[in-house]
Order: sequence, then C-alpha cells, then structure tokens
Amino acid sequence: MSDPAAVQGSAPVPSEASARPAKPRKSPRVLILGGGTVGLYTARRLRRRLGKRDAAIVVVDPRSYMTYAPFLPEAAAGSIDPRNVVAPHRRALKGVDVLQGKVTQIEHAGRRVQITPEEGDPYWVQYDHLVVGLGSVARTLPIPGLAEEGIGFKTVEEAIALRNHVLDRIDLAASTWDPELRRRMLTFVFVGGGFAGVEALAEVEDLARYTIRHYKQVEEDELRFVLVEGSPRILPEVSEELGGYTLEQLRKRRIEIYLSTFLNSCVDGHIVLSDGTEFDTETVVWTAGVKANPVLADSDLPLDKTGRVITNAYLQVTTADGEVIPDAYAAGDCAAVPDLVNPGKTCPPNAQHALRQGNHLGDNLARVLSSAPPTEYKHKNIGAVASLGMYKGVAQMFGRIKVRGFLAWVLHRTYHVFAMPTVNRKLRIMMGWTSSLLLRREVVSLGALQDPRAEFRAAAVRPKPKPAAEQATEQADPSVAGAR
Repeated sequence: MSDPAAVQGSAPVPSEASARPAKPRKSPRVLILGGGTVGLYTARRLRRRLGKRDAAIVVVDPRSYMTYAPFLPEAAAGSIDPRNVVAPHRRALKGVDVLQGKVTQIEHAGRRVQITPEEGDPYWVQYDHLVVGLGSVARTLPIPGLAEEGIGFKTVEEAIALRNHVLDRIDLAASTWDPELRRRMLTFVFVGGGFAGVEALAEVEDLARYTIRHYKQVEEDELRFVLVEGSPRILPEVSEELGGYTLEQLRKRRIEIYLSTFLNSCVDGHIVLSDGTEFDTETVVWTAGVKANPVLADSDLPLDKTGRVITNAYLQVTTADGEVIPDAYAAGDCAAVPDLVNPGKTCPPNAQHALRQGNHLGDNLARVLSSAPPTEYKHKNIGAVASLGMYKGVAQMFGRIKVRGFLAWVLHRTYHVFAMPTVNRKLRIMMGWTSSLLLRREVVSLGALQDPRAEFRAAAVRPKPKPAAEQATEQADPSVAGAR
C-alpha cells in the first residue's frame, strides 16, 4: 500500500473541516495504534486467524519497526547488534498495511483517527474497530538541568547513543591530563533502580571496565558509576532477597548506590542529590519510570487518573463505571488492564504482559469478528529475569525459584530470545552472541553518527560576502541582482 488515501477511502485531508467520509468497505477495518509489542503481536495473531476478506488490518506508528525493549541494555553494551533488537514492520507484518506517522488525535465517536506524518499534512483514517497499543514514554520530573543534560533509555537510538557517548568519554579522558576534567568524564550517573536502570547500569559498567583494558592511560579505579534510587530498595519486581543480592553484587563492583535519595539538580552536569551529595559528570541516564502516551489526553476514550485507557478483563475499553465502549480495545503500558491473578490491581507495564495481551487481543478480535464471545485475559507471572553484565544475572521463576549468577544470565537470554518476534531476528541474535564469545565485543565509539554532517559543515566553503556598496545597490534596485 503506497498511499494513505487508500486506507482512508478518500484523499488525505489537513483539517477536520475538509474531511470527507470514507467509501463503503466490504470487510471491517481494524486500526491498530502503535507498532510496538502490543500492536505487532495483535496484528500478527489477527492476520493468522482471519483472511484478508475477513478483516483489513492497519498499523500506525511513527517508526517503521518494533523495538524489543528488554534487549536494549545488551545493545548498549555491544552484546547485540542494534539492528537485531528491532523487528521491521514490513517484514514482520505480512498482509498488514502499515502507516508511518504520529497519532495526534483520536475521535472514537466518529470512528476516525488523525495521523501526522513526518513530512506532509495531517490526514484522517476511518475504522470499524480500534486497538490502542500506544505504549508509554519516559516519566520525567521538572528537575533543573534534566532536559538539557539527561538521556533516556526507551529506544534503540538512545541505547546506541549512550554506548557511543560512554566509549567517547573514555577516549577523551585517555587524552587529557586535567584531573578534574578526567573525573567528570569518567563519572556516569543512572537515575532509577528498576529493571531498566539496573540492567542498563550493569551492562554499561561491564562494557566500560572491559574497554579500559585497552587504555594504558586510564586506571580502573578512575571509573565511577553512580545509581540514584528514590525508594529504599532496587529491583522491586523481584523478591527482597534477590534485590539485596543484586545490591551487594553491584557494590562489590564499586558502584555507588544511593537509596531513598532523589536527584535535585543536574545543571551543566553538576549533580546535587537530596542527601546533600554533589559532584560533576557528563553523563546522566534517566530510567525512573514510564507514563502512558500523552496523546491519549487528546482523545474521547475514558482514562484513569494516571492517563491510561480503562479496560475490562476482555481488553475492551470501558467507562469508569464498567460500561463497554463499542469497538474499542486497549492493552499494554497505555492500558489499565485488571490483573485477575492479583484482584484489585492492574497488570504491570512490562514486556511479558504486553506480549501476551497482544496475542490475546488478536484472538479476541478474531472471535468478535466471527460472532463469538471474547475471553478474559488472565496470566500468572512466570517470573522475572535480569542481566547484570556478561555472565552475571538474577532470576526469580514461578514466584519461589531464585537463581543467581551464570545460570540466571542464561535464563535471561533464553527467555528473551524466544520472546523476540520472527525467526530471522532470533537467529541473528544467537549468531551475534556466538560471534561475541569467539571474537570478543567491539569497543569502538561511533559518536560522530549523532551528527554525521559536522565534518562536512566545517570543511564547506561559504560564499564570500558582497561589498557593502554592491548590497546597497541591489537593495535600492532589485532588478540589478536579477540581471546578474
């Protein structure tokens, strides 16, 4: 499908006033907002269950690929090629139409969604059934300096930028003898002690210590890694015992950990913590939680107090009173899905639930479109696994089985490689791991990728400024410049 108008049934329109009604369709259109875990798995399962004549499926996302977030720490550490932690939509979604653009407005009452492409005017897409799988964004706070100095850790672009930045700081520190500047360059701060923060910190720290083996000018004790966490413990997703074990292991690696502590300021890289600690850095990584995609606020869908779409156990959108909103479904980080295993709670925003909810939603939609009743989503958490660097990890399986060290690291890799969509990506990741074991990982910084035109701009010859008299003549008589 090459033209968005083919999806809408009429020409793209830039505004609501000029929107024209869609042409009648023979098969119902399922519009899936978000091409992340929920969107991709919902579309794949629905396409597998129903033929093209039974349903037209359209996925909308600003990116052309799905990112498998649990592998971002290993991508940042160079253990996995960044291209292999993403699944291209047009390869993974056979028989599904894909529109690349941002969802900017949702009008479920009119069964239409506004999409804004990166270039060109916004347009509206009509639908019969809506699936909201827009995921989450980083939950930030109004901390002075954070917007200017911080880097998130939710996308593959951020993970690779962090890797290049850390290796670049080591390169630069090896070439300067200013002790204050070296200390600043070699200090790395991570804010947030959940899975994302601890895994990112552990993997990047492991990479940095491996890297400096190749630098005679940098001593290992010059590396300083700091973790700041506002709660009294880290890794709340696992038992207190495993959280304590992880804390002990990180401190053995000389990682400074500040618990029950908050980041108050990081203006110009000067860190100020709530306990009064102050120091300088050039690296602040923010992993302190997520929130539902803010575009949901510009919709007529019912939201809870945290901005998530309210659903029932069938993954149908409902009002706060439980009344089902027809033809609307939601799942994943942006949805408040009741957790039937833990009554009174909602499912946590993690990849395990997103993947299973996506598959379940695909099955439910297939049932609804085949005039069969949907089924409730119920999933008992099979456990949690976390990597703490090469050959190190923690895992808690089936609630009671606690695993540490090398075996936990193997479980982490095994679980997530099988959860990764498409056989192509599974094989590429396993081949990459094998090559890393045999050839060791690369420690080259490609930081210039963030601004590839910088060198060309510096070398480019600018036109010489015209003499003032000539400029004055052209201003007085523009036809003179045209004649030339």
